Order: sequence, then C-alpha cells, then structure tokens
Amino acid sequence: MTDGLVTALGAAHQVGSRFLASGNIEIGNHVYRKVGGLNFELDIIWSTVIAGFIVLVLGLVMARRATPGVPGKLQLFFETVVDQVNHLVESTVGPSGTRIVPMAVALFLFILTANWLEVIPSAPKGSTEYLPAPTNNVNLTYAMALVAIIIVHAASIRARGLRGYFRHYTRPFMVFLPINIIEEITKPVTLALRLFGNLFAGTLMLLLIAALLPVYIVPFGDILWKLFDMFIGFIQAFIFALLFIVYYGMATSVEEAH
Repeated sequence: MTDGLVTALGAAHQVGSRFLASGNIEIGNHVYRKVGGLNFELDIIWSTVIAGFIVLVLGLVMARRATPGVPGKLQLFFETVVDQVNHLVESTVGPSGTRIVPMAVALFLFILTANWLEVIPSAPKGSTEYLPAPTNNVNLTYAMALVAIIIVHAASIRARGLRGYFRHYTRPFMVFLPINIIEEITKPVTLALRLFGNLFAGTLMLLLIAALLPVYIVPFGDILWKLFDMFIGFIQAFIFALLFIVYYGMATSVEEAH
C-alpha cells in the first residue's frame, strides 16, 4: 500500500510539473502599466486599495453606529478583535504596549480582508485575475513587514536610548554581534515571505485543481479549497499581527542592571 501511494504521488507530481513546464498554467499573470520606466501591477494596486477601503468603511460605519447598550453585529466583531488584541498585548508586552494595539488591529483586519479577496471569483478572461489577494504578491508583504520592523526599531530606540539600542546587539557577549545583526535582518524577510508563501500556495493550488481535475469536478474542488483558504488567510493574518506584537515586546524590553 505504501509503495502504491508513493507511486501515485510521484505520478501526480510529474503531471503537475509537466503542466507547469508546458505553460498551460500561468503564475503571476498581472495587469501591468509602465510609468517612467517602472512596471506597476494595477490589479495588485487596486486590490490593495479596495481591501483598505473596506476596512476603513467598516470602521467608520461601526464608529457611527456604536452604542453603549446592546452592540450590533459589526460593533461586536470590532470589540471582540480589539479585546483579543488587548489581552494578547498585555500578556506579551505588558501595560506599556497599549500604544501598539491600534496598529496590530489594523494589520490584522487589513491582512484578513486582503487574504479573503481571493475567495471572490474575478477571472473573466483566461487566467488573469482582476481582484487577486494582494498579499500573494511579495511586494506588498515586504512593504508591510518593513513598516512593522521600522516601528519596532523606533520603539526600541525610544525605550532603551540610542546607546542601549546599539548595545543590545552585543548581548550577551560581543561575539554574538554578527548573529544578532543577522537575526534583525531576517525578521522582516521571514515575516514577509511567510505571508506571501502561504497565500501564493493557495493560488497555485487553485490553478493545479483547474489543470488536473475533470471539468465537472473543478467547481467543487475550488469551493472546498477556497473554504480552507479562508481559514489559512485568517491564521496568517493572526500570525503576522502576533509576530509584530512579539517583536515589539522584545525590542522594548530593557535589561535590568545587576
């Protein structure tokens, strides 16, 4: 049975590889416009704007309809998210971390909305998606990771002072200086690639389902995978916000003098 399973998986891998190599599956097919010698992926830009607009509008609607009495569904959702982030920040950073709660909530809601755009069918012409999840593009994930890490380092300088900030790179011994520097460099890289890789894998799976399954099974396969993809999108949004909070807590912790 084991040999048969290995053989079947190997055959499926070879079929998928042939499809990819033959060009029947196009990955990263975007709507480009060239401005000043630079290529702009318009579908990613407007998907990012739409995701941000959705979060902004929902927040404004919730603020306008907020009531101290029985909350509505939208208010209950926002209050639940804020309360959970508050508890997470207090347990990870402490009371001093309350200033990053709005940023963590904004990151979570924006990434969640951007991830769930993938569920909306938007490919009327071939394989070109007109409303892709912008988080499956590495440019956006790198930008978000860079902003998060800049905030973390600015908070570290404010908490430790400039001298203490540079001194922490030599902890616990001077020999750890290159290791600590590499660790700080890899934080935004891993933060960005983790989100991008999971979302890109979801897009790739949809393309493989369309290429490998019979036509009459493809819609059911797409529905099942997109439901699973929504769960993955939620987990990845949570992990991104959580790591931002953890990095902030590590950056603002001050070693006690002995």
